[in-house]
Amino acid sequence: MRSGKDYKRPGPDQQITQLNQSTSPVHSTFCIVELKKSYKVGEKISAIITARDHNKNLKRYGDFFQSKAFQFKAKGVVYGELVDHRNGTYSVLLLPWAGQAQVFVRLEHSSEVVQILKKYRDSSFPRSHYNGHFEGPGTKNTRISEVVECNLKWGAERSLRKGKCCCEYKDIKTGTEWQCEGPKKLSCGKLIHHSLGIMPFLTEHAAQLLVQALVISRLDYCNALLAGLPSSTTERCRSGLTTPVPAGFYLKDVWKSFVCSAQQFNSTQMGNCLKNKIVYMLGDSTTRQWFEYLEKNVPDLKRMDLHTPRTGGPLMAVELKNNIIIHWRPHGVPLRFSKLLITNLHYISNDIDEIAGDSHAVVVFTFFAHRVFHPLAFYVHEVAKIRQSVVALLSRAPQTTVIIKSGNTAGRKAECPENIFQSDWYTMQLNTVMQEMFRDINGVIYLDVWQMTSCHYLRENIHPGPVIVANEVKTFLSYVCPA
Repeated sequence: MRSGKDYKRPGPDQQITQLNQSTSPVHSTFCIVELKKSYKVGEKISAIITARDHNKNLKRYGDFFQSKAFQFKAKGVVYGELVDHRNGTYSVLLLPWAGQAQVFVRLEHSSEVVQILKKYRDSSFPRSHYNGHFEGPGTKNTRISEVVECNLKWGAERSLRKGKCCCEYKDIKTGTEWQCEGPKKLSCGKLIHHSLGIMPFLTEHAAQLLVQALVISRLDYCNALLAGLPSSTTERCRSGLTTPVPAGFYLKDVWKSFVCSAQQFNSTQMGNCLKNKIVYMLGDSTTRQWFEYLEKNVPDLKRMDLHTPRTGGPLMAVELKNNIIIHWRPHGVPLRFSKLLITNLHYISNDIDEIAGDSHAVVVFTFFAHRVFHPLAFYVHEVAKIRQSVVALLSRAPQTTVIIKSGNTAGRKAECPENIFQSDWYTMQLNTVMQEMFRDINGVIYLDVWQMTSCHYLRENIHPGPVIVANEVKTFLSYVCPA
């Protein structure tokens, strides 16, 4: 797969007006180079992808492919590194294991679709809408409620361009501005709840191009008998480690990491690892999956009734014997969640500012899935605020464990293929920004789960399956309690 930095690569050398000029997954080809009957331990398979349009003409600019290798009987999967030669061909390098391997390649986005993604990312066009729920007293002891459209206020143009505008809400510490159309009967101070709204429509041409280019194609399969098993690393899990490609592989549904020595914690060991810890999980529903996994698997860890939505939070679980406390809280708007109290939606940087920290404190956050709908410059602004808060936290409490969970693959829904706004291409760009902005911060752990979520045999989903979540959490705990 192309790296996150590839968004800087040149796109089509002409405006694509005909759909048949876009990359065709049917006419693109894939073949193994000098296929052998067997391979030695650690040896790589090399394959070539040749991209062509619907007229079978060679494409000369980069498309977004994804590759992996499977060993179905042993439930083995490994992520494929894809090298773009910038002439319409790509090399796939895969690190196999013992047994039979099948190589899988698909066209994720044509280069034309990537151009559409860039266009919407860089424009002021709102890619997601939200609802503000206003409530207040009416006449004769009645209650009035109104629902209006809300959105981020960012850049020279306002996000809202219709109706009575506007009620504006500015967070003093982050500087983020939120605005809602003015309710007809209630004042701006009566905003109580927030919820997701509708998704905007693409232009007809963009939608046609996207639907045609998004056809998933198994360009080819390769069967190869492979000898030996690559070993995982003995490197202690700590900050400052880089993520290679591949970062590891699944075997019998267990993640074998090449980054560091990830441990396979049982329930008792999880409890021992978290003894006397306060864990602050901040972000979106993928960290809530971690919370729910620990809730189910750490002995005697019980969720407290905070009288909040079960999936919307905030949530807290405690275990008294080992003095374990785990919090989960969603980040602030923009947020595509069901109806939540606006007062419960805090910006991650503000929450980190309220954490005292020390050796007992573990802070883990993720900040990707809900930001793909908004300009990259806004994301940089917010990450800069989080970075500032993390630096301050580590300055006052350097023994605090701080872990950034990367974004993961989202998958695509067959019933709505034209929805590009939660594209993996977007998430890869945000992953790159987050990594670069925290690269020089000593003590911060960047837990890259991208390959763990994209190479598994389960269908890709913004909410990874239980097997993947279990391996993510055990890798997370390997950093909290390194061997």
